[in-house]
Amino acid sequence: MSATADDYRWMARALELAERGLYTTTPNPRVGCVIVRDGQMVGEGWHIRAGEPHAEVHALAMAGEQARGATAYVTLEPCSHHGRTPPCAEALVNAGLSRVVVAMEDPNPLVAGKGLTRLRDSGIEVLSGIQEAEARELNIGFISRMTRGRPWLRLKAAATLDGKTALNNGVSQWITGDDARRDAHRWRARSCAVLTGIGTVRDDDPQLTVRAIPTERQPLRIVVDARLETPLSAKILDGSPVLIAGAVDDAERIAALKRRGADVLILPNTGGKVDLPALMTELGQRGINEVMAESGFKLNGSLLREGCVDELILYFAPALVGDAAGGLFNLPALTSLTDKRQLVFRDVRLVGHDLRILARPA
Repeated sequence: MSATADDYRWMARALELAERGLYTTTPNPRVGCVIVRDGQMVGEGWHIRAGEPHAEVHALAMAGEQARGATAYVTLEPCSHHGRTPPCAEALVNAGLSRVVVAMEDPNPLVAGKGLTRLRDSGIEVLSGIQEAEARELNIGFISRMTRGRPWLRLKAAATLDGKTALNNGVSQWITGDDARRDAHRWRARSCAVLTGIGTVRDDDPQLTVRAIPTERQPLRIVVDARLETPLSAKILDGSPVLIAGAVDDAERIAALKRRGADVLILPNTGGKVDLPALMTELGQRGINEVMAESGFKLNGSLLREGCVDELILYFAPALVGDAAGGLFNLPALTSLTDKRQLVFRDVRLVGHDLRILARPA
């Protein structure tokens, strides 16, 4: 069975619906569903947040009896297991659908093809892989957690065109304009967690909350702080949730941070620093799909060196500040260009007056 132009058209609509859950579905994936009968949409819906009905349930409720004999377009394989909600594959079977078109199979081992098998075994025609690349990008963090046991980490930084993030005296606000900062807040809002280092907390005292756009959910804020030096007056400790990742088991300091509402996790590596790969694994176990790192020169370099960075979001202002200013990444000097870290540009565009580059390790 081959796909038709209508299959791509309706799947594009399902992907639009799935994107409406961009800021709310965590730790669940973003999923959209459209039900079509005789060329007309009779039901549609998207998953809004964990614990609430899935996209297929919303679409079936809207379609009612018109779902019988219709085609459902779903951006992710319908679930086949009982979680906080009943299995959607069973709901589609019971509704009498004749055909189901799926963008991609679910990487969750609890599903992983079982939903499609249930549909086929009931006599429903199944087509999978329609606009799969778009569906994967929409849920890249969920896929990362299910297949690698760790979240997808984006490293965001703002710099001048000569690659400088702060003046020699530490001044860094504001390098980029309002449009770029608002755009960065959109990326922050879709993240399950925002990660920074103790240096940024001491120098800038950031809140790391989503403020520039409306949102009903704030991401977990994480401070990589090996010696547990986060000031108890730091703005990042105001409100919750906050996680301090340290490397020293200082009971008195841990107790003080906990009294300020922080969760404290001690993960030392052999060098007495925070074990960053182990932190990523721990975040995966906590259901964190996407992390946005907004840190300084040192932690940026450590995240890259230790293989934690999956994507870079770099904003460049049309300005020059000179060689003495602070750079983007603390990386070792190279003696050969063959050792350079190769990147692939995924998207390059102007955001206001600033340039935004999305790149991934090659």
